[in-house]
Amino acid sequence: MHDKIQQLSPRLANQIAAGEVVERPASVIKELLENSLDAGATRLDVEIDNGGIKRIKVRDNGKGIGQDDLPMALARHATSKIHALEDLEAVATLGFRGEALASISSVARLALTSSRDESGKGWQVSAEGRDMQAQVAPAAHPRGTTVDVRDLFFNTPARRKFLRTEKTEFNRVDDTIKRLALSRFDVAITLRHNGKGVHNLRAGSGRVEMERRVSQVCGPAFMQNALHIDVERSGLRLWGWVAEPAFSRSQADLQFFYVNGRAIRDKVVSHAVRRAFADVLYHGRHPAFVLYLELDPASVDVNVHPTKHEVRFRDSRLVHDFLFGSLHRALASVRPGDRDDANGGEAPAGQPLQPSPAPAVAGVAAGEFAGQQRMPLSSSPSPERLQGQMQRYGALHQPYAGGAAVAEASPAAPASQGWNASLPAEADDAAAPPLGFALAQLHGIYILAQNDQGLIVVDMHAAHERIVYEQMKTAHAAGGIQAQPLLVPVSLAVSQREADCFEERSEVFTALGFVLQRAGPETLLVRQVPTMLHGAEVEQLVRDVLSDLLAQGGSDRIGERINEVLSTMACHGSVRANRKLTVPEMNALLRDMERTERSGQCNHGRPTWTQVKLGDMDKWFMRGQ
Repeated sequence: MHDKIQQLSPRLANQIAAGEVVERPASVIKELLENSLDAGATRLDVEIDNGGIKRIKVRDNGKGIGQDDLPMALARHATSKIHALEDLEAVATLGFRGEALASISSVARLALTSSRDESGKGWQVSAEGRDMQAQVAPAAHPRGTTVDVRDLFFNTPARRKFLRTEKTEFNRVDDTIKRLALSRFDVAITLRHNGKGVHNLRAGSGRVEMERRVSQVCGPAFMQNALHIDVERSGLRLWGWVAEPAFSRSQADLQFFYVNGRAIRDKVVSHAVRRAFADVLYHGRHPAFVLYLELDPASVDVNVHPTKHEVRFRDSRLVHDFLFGSLHRALASVRPGDRDDANGGEAPAGQPLQPSPAPAVAGVAAGEFAGQQRMPLSSSPSPERLQGQMQRYGALHQPYAGGAAVAEASPAAPASQGWNASLPAEADDAAAPPLGFALAQLHGIYILAQNDQGLIVVDMHAAHERIVYEQMKTAHAAGGIQAQPLLVPVSLAVSQREADCFEERSEVFTALGFVLQRAGPETLLVRQVPTMLHGAEVEQLVRDVLSDLLAQGGSDRIGERINEVLSTMACHGSVRANRKLTVPEMNALLRDMERTERSGQCNHGRPTWTQVKLGDMDKWFMRGQ
C-alpha cells in the first residue's frame, strides 16, 4: 500500500475516466458519431473489423478541426462546445464533457485526421506515451474528419476480457447505429463490417423519407401498424410513431425515445408510456415506439451521467402528464373507421388493417390526464343516453343486453338510424361502414361481416367486453366516486415521513373517495373507502399510494384498481360465447365498436377483430392465376 499522495499520470487518469465512457466498441462509435454530428456532418461512414474490437473507423464530412486545435482534441476536459456554466445549463450539442477522445486514446491506438477546407491537405494527431503527448503530422484528407481506432483495450487486458463474442459486439454496434440513425433523418449513414456492407441509409427530411428510414430500422411491420403523433402544448412537443397495441413485443427492443435529439432512457418517460398502454396491452408484452420530445434545453439536465443516457427534467410531473395525455389520447382515438387499405391489400391474412398515414393526433393540455380518472373523448353522458344500450340491444333481443345498462362512451345514433338490420339490398351501391355488415355467427364465438376490403372476423365476447368497459368508465367518471364509511376504521402504522406526506397531499386521497385521518405521529386511520373497492386490501393500497407519492410526487394506483374492478365487472356483463345473436344485434355490436375508444383490444389486451382481404382469399383459390 502506498502512503504518499501522488499525481496520477495523464494516461492513468484517462484510463480511469474511460471506465465510465468506453465500455465496448459500441460506446466508442456512439461518442465518435456524436462528435461528427456536432461538427455539422451530413454523411457518416463507419467501418469496423471483428465487431469493432480490432478496428473502428469513422469518417464524416463535417467542418473539421484546425491544425492549431488538434493537440487539444485529445486532451482531457477540452471541448469547443461549452465555455461557461451558463452553457452547461442549456446544452444543445450531443457532446460537451470533453472526455471521449482522451478516454478512447488512452485504451486504444487512436489517430485523428482532419481538414477544414477542400484543398485535400489536412493534419493527423495521435497521443503516445505515459504522458500522452500529442504528435501532429501533415496528412492528405478531404474536408471533414476521420478517426481510426485500433486494438481496443490492448493495454488494459482486464477490460478486454469483459468483451463478448464478435457477433455480440457487432449487434451492439448495429443497435447504436440504428438508434443514432433515427435521431437524424437528414444524415446519410453507411456501415461496413469486415469489408461487407451492412447499412446504407439515405438522407431525407420529408415524411416519406423519414418513414422509409423508420421502416428500415424497425422493420416494415412496425410502420404498417404505426400511428403518427404530433402534439404541442405548454412549450413541449411530442412527435413520432407509436405502434398500435396489436403490434406488441415480448421484449422492449423496439423502444426509441429522444429528448432534443438525444437518445435517452428515463423512468419518468417509461412510467408515462406504461400508463398510456395500461388498458390495451396484456401482461408481459411491451409497446413499440419511435418518439421525439422537444423542449427548452434549459428545462432538462443532460449532465447526469458520463454516458449521457440519462436526463433529469426540471418539471418531471409536467413532462409525465404531457407524455401520458398525448399517448393516451392517440391510442384512444383509434377506431376501426380510422384505418384504411394503405398497402392495396398486401397485408398478410389475419393481420389487423393498417392505420391510415396518420392525421396527426390532436393535442391535449399538459396535466389534463394528471388525475386518476381517465375521461374518454366524448362528453359526459346525458340521462337520455343512459338507456342507449338497452334500447338498441334489449329492444331487439334481451339476451344481448347482458343487463349492462350503462352510459355509452360516445353519442349513439337512434336504432332507426344505425346499421341494425340485415344486409340491406342497396349495400352493393353504398359504401359499407368500416366493420361492414354482419353476415353470420360462427360457432357462437365469432361474428363474420363483409366490408369493402373483404371479410371481417370479430371476437364477439372480447369486443363487447371493451364496449361495456369504456361505457362503465365513462358512467363512473360522470357520476363521481361513490364512497362508503367503514364501520370500524382501519388503523395503519406508518413512518413519520409517510404521515407527513399524507397531510401534504391529502387531496389525492379525498378526490378518489378515501377519507383518512392522522391519529398520531406514525398512525393513520382509514375511515372511508370507495364503494367499488370495498373488501379490497385497503391497507396495502394506501401504503403503495404513499410510497408512490414519496417517490414520484403522484400515484395512479387507486385509479388503476378501480379500473381493474370495472374491467372485471365488464367481463362478467358481456355477451358470452355460444349465445346466439340475430343479424340486427350483430350489426348493432359492430356499430358500437366503431364508436368506442380502444375497441381494437379487449380489456386484457387481446385483439377484438381482424380483416381478411379479398385479394388474399383470391390467392387461396388461385383466382386469376
